[in-house]
Amino acid sequence: MEIKRKLYRFYKWQYFWLFLIVLATLIMHFCIITDPIGPLFDEIHYVNDARSITENHTTMRLEHPPLGKLIIVGGMELFGDNQWGWRVFPILFGTAAIVLFYFLCRRLNMSPTASNIATFLLAFENMTFVQSSVAMLDVFYLAFMMAAFLLYVCRKYITSGIAIGLSGLAKLNGLLALPAVGIHWIFSRQPRSWWFLLLILFAIISFLELMIVFDFAITRDFSAVSDPIHRLREMQSLSGSLTFATVDHPAASHAWEWVIFYKPMAYWYMPHYTGAISFTIWAMIIPTFIYMLIKAIKGSDAALFGLAWFASTYLIWIPATLITDRVTYVFYFYPSIGAVCLGLGMALTQLLGYFRDGRINWLRRTLLIFFIVFLAAHLISFIILSPLIPFDFGKLVGITP
Repeated sequence: MEIKRKLYRFYKWQYFWLFLIVLATLIMHFCIITDPIGPLFDEIHYVNDARSITENHTTMRLEHPPLGKLIIVGGMELFGDNQWGWRVFPILFGTAAIVLFYFLCRRLNMSPTASNIATFLLAFENMTFVQSSVAMLDVFYLAFMMAAFLLYVCRKYITSGIAIGLSGLAKLNGLLALPAVGIHWIFSRQPRSWWFLLLILFAIISFLELMIVFDFAITRDFSAVSDPIHRLREMQSLSGSLTFATVDHPAASHAWEWVIFYKPMAYWYMPHYTGAISFTIWAMIIPTFIYMLIKAIKGSDAALFGLAWFASTYLIWIPATLITDRVTYVFYFYPSIGAVCLGLGMALTQLLGYFRDGRINWLRRTLLIFFIVFLAAHLISFIILSPLIPFDFGKLVGITP
């Protein structure tokens, strides 16, 4: 009887579903952490760079800031130059991003049900899972970005600014968190505090000053450390040189293509690590954007934040690529997936509410069926695309050769 009572209390625990989601994703990650044996896709660049940092105190990837590279070095120092060393920190940072996302949803006054659904969609989304499984820099900047968002909505402006600086130091794309919170602050109907300016100040200061510290951790020589402004210009120059005129890559694409055409990107063929947005999330990007726009106009602060997040991490790429002809890849959409899941969590919860409220009729049954089918389709999409099952579903459905 006592055991049943404890199990019931555990089930009623407010973080019960979050706990199950995190546990499930960790188990899945650690089941595949050693497969494939060698570095895959861009892992080869960052693993070799980590070896160069460890052995020679030099970096081969000058186009990227130092923090993300140092985290990979830390994993290899702790667990060895093997799959565990390369991938354990991406897994942990990816898991932390899921937890931070849940608390962000709750802090935005989304209901527990909406927060759980949004977190479920994010955790069992293929690109979210794959990017958290490989030694690339994206998962690190996203985790710091999520922390910055959560701290911002908690009005912890100084620490939020520092988190944005760390996000940018993991990868320059992390600085896109700054326009996200800026757009929300400008258009929010909530009381605005001018202490927000401290966020901008500390984001800039932490990015520039900590770059010196982290570059020194790589070179171990102050004479080899460039001033942060020079380093920033160098990174921008190297990154900006990757244009459609200079790069010939089969997965190169323009940003608007990601939401119009389904463009998977093979990282590894078997097990099939595929850089692809889950079918269910991809199909709902534009409808969810429209939904959040309508809800934001009606006064939803969560929807407004989702719009600001989506605009700064995805929409900004469209004029940027038109102006600069910069090559982009579909995995650049990775930081925007959380914004789509946030809006979808709100929309699906609203559908569920229609079913629960009032007399059951054919319309409410249809909405419930759509709700169940969508969540089931999301899991099926995850199974098809993710590397968990040793069967080339991608080839079966025609997304890989």
